[in-house]
Amino acid sequence: MKLKLAFLGSGSAFTTGSDNYQSNMLLELNGRRLLIDCGSDIRFSLADYGIKFDEINDVYISHLHADHVGGLEWLAFSTFFNKNCNKPLLYIDKKLGVLLWQQVLQGGLSSLADRKAEISTYFDMQYIDHERQFLWQGVKIELCETLHMVSDNHKMPSFGLFIELNNSKIFLTTDTQFCPELYAEFYKKATIIFHDCETTAYKSGVHSHYSDLITLPSEIKRKMWLYHYNPGVLPDPLKDGFLGFITKGQDFIFD
Repeated sequence: MKLKLAFLGSGSAFTTGSDNYQSNMLLELNGRRLLIDCGSDIRFSLADYGIKFDEINDVYISHLHADHVGGLEWLAFSTFFNKNCNKPLLYIDKKLGVLLWQQVLQGGLSSLADRKAEISTYFDMQYIDHERQFLWQGVKIELCETLHMVSDNHKMPSFGLFIELNNSKIFLTTDTQFCPELYAEFYKKATIIFHDCETTAYKSGVHSHYSDLITLPSEIKRKMWLYHYNPGVLPDPLKDGFLGFITKGQDFIFD
């Protein structure tokens, strides 16, 4: 059984042009595809990778920023109006799923010519509750709550993933501030880490900045790939002990 993790893009929310896209990913196993986040440029990044919307079976959403959910309206309408398509199965934290409809999708998707639509009109919903894990194609996937955005002392719900397949233990942070104490357990038990990495001259405070990540212990950095970086000249990750910066379209295969 081989699991493929494909990076449709590896850039930040503000990446433009076909040289890179937003950091949305695709899991493939046994002929089924799980889209990890569905950002505003997803229709372009999927086409560039050679995948059509009707080849997406399942979707996982980590949080509500547009580079992670901005393409859901396109996917919803595309599959809904193509009668050969089944509804995609949407995996999402239960509380986050309510906010996804109320704060993001309702304005565009609620009105159809013959009915008032709900999120279940377009997606088969798989809400993830207190257990914070789900099985996909027999693969155990655990949600890891991340610290990404805090406004007025209110934390935006955001969740990375820890994927276990035989001897492969994959930690995918999605978007997160630099919080090594929060992720120490995942850093330690992961065999490979895909980490959010900001590379601007300034620190936004809502992503892990490269200048902070290089302070991590060498045993953590040597199993870490970096993604969600900004356009422009990049530092030398190999010199600093990382595996590298992920490039658009890069695939990883796990047995």
